[in-house]
Amino acid sequence: MTLSPEQAVLFGPYRIYPGQRLILEGDQPLRLGRRAMDILLILLEHAGNVVSKQQLIARVWPKSVVEDINLRVHMAALRKALGDGQAGQRYIITVAQRGYSFVAPFSREAAGAHPDNTVHEPRRHNLPVRRTRMIGRQHLVDSVVTHLARQRFITLVGPGGIGKTTVALRVAEQLIGHYRDGIRLLDLAPINDPGMITAHLATLLDLALHDDEPMNGLAAFLRERQMLLVIDNCEHLLDTVALLCESILRGAPQVHILATSRESLRAEGEFVQRLESLDCPPPIAVLDRTQALSFSALQLFVERAMASHDSFELSDAELPLAIEICQRLDGIPLAIELAAAQVADLGICALHTQLQGSFRLLTQGSQATLGRHQTLRATLDWSFELLSACEQTCLRRLGIFRGSFTLESAAAVIVGEHIAPSVVFASITQLVAKSLLNVEVGDEEVFYRLLDTTRGYALEKLHLAGELSDTRQRHAERCLALMHQAQNDWEQTPTHLWIERYARGLEDIRVALEWGLHANGPQALAIRLAATSTPLWQELSLLKEHGIYVRRALALLAATPQPCPRLTMSLKLALGSSCYHAQGGTAETVDAFVSARTLAERCDDVAGQLRAVSGHMAVNLCSGNYQMALEQTRQFDRLGQHGDAVLALSAHRLRVLALHFCGNQQQAREDAEQVIQRMAQSGHLNRFTRGFGVQYDQSVASLTILARILWLQGQPEQAWRTARQALDIAMQINHGTSICYTLALSGCLIAQYNGDLATARDLVRLLLEQAQKHSVLLFYNWARQYAQVIDGVEGPSPPGVGLVKEIMVTLDGGMVDEGLLERAESGAAGWSAAEILRVRGEALLAEENLLEVGCLDGRLREQARSHRGEAVLLRALAVAREQGALAWELRSATSLARLWQGQGQVRRAYELLAPVYGRFMEGFATPDLMKVRRLLDELSGQLHA
Repeated sequence: MTLSPEQAVLFGPYRIYPGQRLILEGDQPLRLGRRAMDILLILLEHAGNVVSKQQLIARVWPKSVVEDINLRVHMAALRKALGDGQAGQRYIITVAQRGYSFVAPFSREAAGAHPDNTVHEPRRHNLPVRRTRMIGRQHLVDSVVTHLARQRFITLVGPGGIGKTTVALRVAEQLIGHYRDGIRLLDLAPINDPGMITAHLATLLDLALHDDEPMNGLAAFLRERQMLLVIDNCEHLLDTVALLCESILRGAPQVHILATSRESLRAEGEFVQRLESLDCPPPIAVLDRTQALSFSALQLFVERAMASHDSFELSDAELPLAIEICQRLDGIPLAIELAAAQVADLGICALHTQLQGSFRLLTQGSQATLGRHQTLRATLDWSFELLSACEQTCLRRLGIFRGSFTLESAAAVIVGEHIAPSVVFASITQLVAKSLLNVEVGDEEVFYRLLDTTRGYALEKLHLAGELSDTRQRHAERCLALMHQAQNDWEQTPTHLWIERYARGLEDIRVALEWGLHANGPQALAIRLAATSTPLWQELSLLKEHGIYVRRALALLAATPQPCPRLTMSLKLALGSSCYHAQGGTAETVDAFVSARTLAERCDDVAGQLRAVSGHMAVNLCSGNYQMALEQTRQFDRLGQHGDAVLALSAHRLRVLALHFCGNQQQAREDAEQVIQRMAQSGHLNRFTRGFGVQYDQSVASLTILARILWLQGQPEQAWRTARQALDIAMQINHGTSICYTLALSGCLIAQYNGDLATARDLVRLLLEQAQKHSVLLFYNWARQYAQVIDGVEGPSPPGVGLVKEIMVTLDGGMVDEGLLERAESGAAGWSAAEILRVRGEALLAEENLLEVGCLDGRLREQARSHRGEAVLLRALAVAREQGALAWELRSATSLARLWQGQGQVRRAYELLAPVYGRFMEGFATPDLMKVRRLLDELSGQLHA
């Protein structure tokens, strides 16, 4: 069959639009992983025929070497998502030794108006792709959807394994597109520390978050948002979650909350919806097959049995046994899945017999909550006892993982006493087949995860077996090995793949660090992990949190008899970056980079020295020590990069920064364009340079400084396009600190300079949000300063010293003081010297006018006649010309022309201003150039009068 974009393909309850890669179940999108969708479309092309495994792999992974297991896992995920096997319906069959075939009846129709596919916009929600079809809960889902609009806060309550998460995710899926600001899922299962809840939620939301009162801050920033928060697995953090929900409900009237918990949160405004078991056929009724399969518990049992055993067919003779199994399991979905997974090995009769024996002590058919807990526990015990000794050991040890993990990670943690590497894969496969281990299919890799209920059970078994400490050790060692691998891959792997591969391990790294950096943990291992995991914290813009672990690690390292200098250096570099973004150029920040350089010199580590010098250089630039920063770039030349093209490129980019801020705009422009050209030719995949300096995306940082240079050189339109390009890249890669950097250094400022006040205000608000979301306090404080001028809001007192103070002078001339004037006159103010002098000159002229108008005493009138203001303006003009800063030259010339016009020197004013204006080729609608045009017209009129 040829799949045409103009036609839709219909089968079962599904309608597929191949051109859009969209599948609808009724009117709701069914979100499949990219690979699963590829497989389905290929099978549809060959509907009724067998497609070999080799054909599928070649089509789905054309550029990769992929094992059969990848195909099997993606195929299983596709079948589960489609509900293949429900009520006896088969869509895809496995043909032994040959491949797979799509066998369901289908039809085609004109696609007509294509449905709106905006629901797939990734920023609208973070809901996982559905992995299983929901059975027997649609009426409940519809009810919750309806009530949520009115109640605002609903908690789904029920025992473990009852299906709370499944229902919550289905409700959220049906509401995609109904909330202006989207839907966010917060899974609390991996979190033990109540204090981390708001931090985790902040990473999911594009919201600012105050550190002093995080809950109030969260509610305040959600106030104008219209969104749905889904908070899953709340039972171990009830009090904190209740307070959080109450705070959000009070402060954010358009935010709705859907929570899941084994018990209610007992929070104000909470509506509790209890989940009952799936419907089972009544024990005394005599039912035929059609009647029996109308009950959801039996539907689930049959579907899962078919998923685990391709040729499974429920016979009429086995029907009563299957019904009794569902009754005995109290209709609990997880218990039914665990039992159905054993059908392939035991068959229905043996399964029924075993469950009869295992559950003899339970109250049969009990619907009490306690009874259901007992039922699930007994089912887990029974499933566990059916495992081989090796499989039992594997399940116990996998309980140590908080997040999802790869097969390699599983093997690293499992392998130990009594377990050889060769048997791990077979055991993992069996645990998946028996529904004790879930599979998560990424676009490139396959990940595994334990359900929270199963993980708790496995951890209990691990503790009882006396294996907890050794398994924790192997888990921490695996985290360290993964982070070493991540470091090595950091520059060779495209960023989005790198993040997919390693960001999933963040929860496990947190657990390993929390355990390892305390008295009873493996401190030496955890210290190395704190250092080695730096790239992950950097990529996720979690520098402040990383700084907490780094400080602990440094304190422990300092207490050892002979601290490793290389390890200390790495931690100091990480601390410097964290402190810089949280505090700016404080003594702790400077000490971190200076100490790192000393250690690098002791180790004869040239790359380490370069990183330390570049970090210190960023601090100097921020502090306004431009000449010192320029001298540090010369140290790059003395140290050399030993043929390392990536380090050389970064050194070149930092030299552009120093030249620009020192005031040499022409050389800075030439070097900036060379850097961007070299980056385009280098083909390096990653945006960072192995911890070099204070880390931002290389493209974003280079374009940001080029935008500043272009504006100063009199190209305001090109400057804005470049600043916009830098921001677009930063937003596209969604790297928080890079977004903050480009907004703070170019985006907000150039929009304001160019007179686009609405955009400037929007960008300042975005900077405030991003800076607080990522705890980049440095740029948050800058944004608050900007907001006073750009947005007209009250803010902190003016900054004391440094780059931001000089930036503020270019936005509001009233901030010039004697300290800034001294810096400008000495040349220390670099790029801003001309503007500081101009503003000072204007102020002096204003004072002179005031003195003359007021007819004050003769001494003051004599000072007024000295025209000090004119001399300062002439000095400003000379500095601007020397630096190649045409924008400042225009402003200085404008101020002088106005002065001379007032003194009657009209021709002199015109002959100064007109040539400067004539050198501009663009930006004639910007405020500075419009003022000049009006002034030139006035002067021309006066000359010809």
